[in-house]
Amino acid sequence: MATSVATMATGQHAQQSADSGSASAAAAESSVTEDVPALEKIVQQARSVMSTLSAFRSSQAETLQRMRDRAGSAGADSAGDEERELCDEKAPRLGELVEKLELGIDEGELLVAVSRHIQQLDSDKMKMRTQVRRLVQENAWLREELTAVQGRLHERESALVALEEERNHLKFMAEMRQIDPSSAAASGGAGPASTGKDDDTVSTAGDDDLLLGDAGGSPSHGGAGGSNALAAGGGGYEVPARLRTLHNLVIQYASQGRYEVAVPLCKQALDDLERTSGHDHPDVATMLNILALVYRDQGKYRESATLLNDALVIREKTLGPEHPAVAATLNNLAVLYGKRGKYREAEPLCERALAIREKVLGPAHPDVAKQLNNLALLCQNQGKYEQVEKYYQRALNIYVQAQGPDDPNVAKTKNNLASAYLKQGKYRQAEQLYKEVLSRAHERGESGRSGQPIWMLAEAREESRRT
Repeated sequence: MATSVATMATGQHAQQSADSGSASAAAAESSVTEDVPALEKIVQQARSVMSTLSAFRSSQAETLQRMRDRAGSAGADSAGDEERELCDEKAPRLGELVEKLELGIDEGELLVAVSRHIQQLDSDKMKMRTQVRRLVQENAWLREELTAVQGRLHERESALVALEEERNHLKFMAEMRQIDPSSAAASGGAGPASTGKDDDTVSTAGDDDLLLGDAGGSPSHGGAGGSNALAAGGGGYEVPARLRTLHNLVIQYASQGRYEVAVPLCKQALDDLERTSGHDHPDVATMLNILALVYRDQGKYRESATLLNDALVIREKTLGPEHPAVAATLNNLAVLYGKRGKYREAEPLCERALAIREKVLGPAHPDVAKQLNNLALLCQNQGKYEQVEKYYQRALNIYVQAQGPDDPNVAKTKNNLASAYLKQGKYRQAEQLYKEVLSRAHERGESGRSGQPIWMLAEAREESRRT
């Protein structure tokens, strides 16, 4: 009996210990992710509790087995019956206690397994962090390598572009030598003989807009007019052959729309000239004119005006205020203002250029007629038709006397004058001029398929319609 009571007391203590072990295991499991050192401490405590629970379970199992053995060996007397009743009463409790002890041990083992899993995850996390850190370093290194490779590629592309431009230049020079071996280097492919100023000529197409520079001198247009942009003319200064060649090359690139090549080419030549000759040199002014025309064709009017004003100052300072090169720059500046619609600002510049050319070249020179055409177009856009007619008539007389009635400039000037007549409502005068142009073209075999001029055919067709 005393043994049974002691056994019951021991079992209750073991149950309390098992319950406390389970509670400790649950508490440890709930806080396992909070702190790794705390988790390790809880795991150690859980293992200690598991060891204690395992010892209790073994002792209680032995006690239960002894109780069953004693109940089985008890006699048939009243003491034996009492022993069996006590065994039957306490055995289930001891069995439940043993089961709870086993459950506590299982929970402790689960906690240990969870802790091992968490430690494994933490170890994997550290490995991943290390790997990410290594990948970041490798990525930074690859970025640096990519930047270096891109820089080298850009250098190679720049060198390739330079080589291509040099090849094109050499090819162009070879073609020039094939065309005219004796004068290609000296004239840079210039057209008919003229005084040659690096200015724009006027478009005499008779359009409403102030179309200055469309016949030549502009980088986007070649032809004979381009030769006028190659020399400064008179006054003891002549544009060097290398600048004339460069001008032709720029014209070639600009006519193809390759401004990304033409502009750097001009800037490089300008830098070289300023470095070797200084800023205040006529060659620098010529290069400024060429670059200004390229900018003007791109629509960069502000940059073009800055360069032209700079070139004007240099030429006035080095060549004198009445040099033909000064007139050329004044004309280019008037062209630019005309394209921007600043006709009032352009007119005095054009008048000054005309005065210089009349004084240096004479009042009957074709370049004077060219300047008169420009001035007439400026006045026409301002509605000054009396001056327009005067300038066109004078230009027409100069062309006829200097170059003959079949010169293309005669037809163009007549066409412009006819356009001015139309704007004033002078239809008879305009009709007469148009008929003269068409008749002259018919005489040269440039129009009409029958024996009559085009205007006669048109009148006959109109008369037949009326009848």
